[in-house]
Amino acid sequence: MSGHSKWATTHRQKEAKDAKRGAIFTKLGNLITIAAREGGGDLDTNFKLRLAVDKAKAANMPKDNIDRAIKRGAGADKDAHLEEIAYEVFGPAGATFIAEAITDNKNRTSADIKTALNKAGGQLGGQNSVMWMFARQGLIVIDQHDLPNNPEELELKIIDAGAQDIIKDDSWEIYTAPDQLQKTITQLKSLNLTIKESGLVYVPKKELILTDPESQAKVEKIFSALENCDDINNVYTNVNW
Repeated sequence: MSGHSKWATTHRQKEAKDAKRGAIFTKLGNLITIAAREGGGDLDTNFKLRLAVDKAKAANMPKDNIDRAIKRGAGADKDAHLEEIAYEVFGPAGATFIAEAITDNKNRTSADIKTALNKAGGQLGGQNSVMWMFARQGLIVIDQHDLPNNPEELELKIIDAGAQDIIKDDSWEIYTAPDQLQKTITQLKSLNLTIKESGLVYVPKKELILTDPESQAKVEKIFSALENCDDINNVYTNVNW
């Protein structure tokens, strides 16, 4: 199994550019609040909340911040009016993007994104104008230090645990069906594997390879413009970096 990882590239770029820790914690706190609001504040029964808290801990978010975000979503804060929105974007030469946002004011967020795209040369699309080009999948990233010298046996166990695809690089990126993500994470932990990241991502059904330097530069400009918007958490593209 092999392929190109959009998610890992996106994630590394996001971490490199999000220089302010406060901004990161705000985004993570909103993610936790949304999850707690949807499924309650119990990490044992709310898988989405568990994923959000694990991500916050990996970013060294203080426990007090995490607890406050859970309480806010679980009902302690009646003013927590957050919603998740996926924005669909067109770029040059067939490039497309999905930008995931969490916002308390979708009019403000939409205006910010439109302004950023106008400067970068992108265009905001309507509902399902881009989404149909992507598949929703679970993703689990395994720490490279857990990988054995002879990985064939481990790969078979991972497939048995629910993996649909495995991308081998410095770390292993394991893709699953969305409804198999929780089960696969549990089984991988039982194999004593360290999970660096996990969550639901958008994966392009068909990748776009751009050989024109001008188009590549435009795509990178749009990508950066989207991820630098305050309310955007993740950006995905069909372009093979």
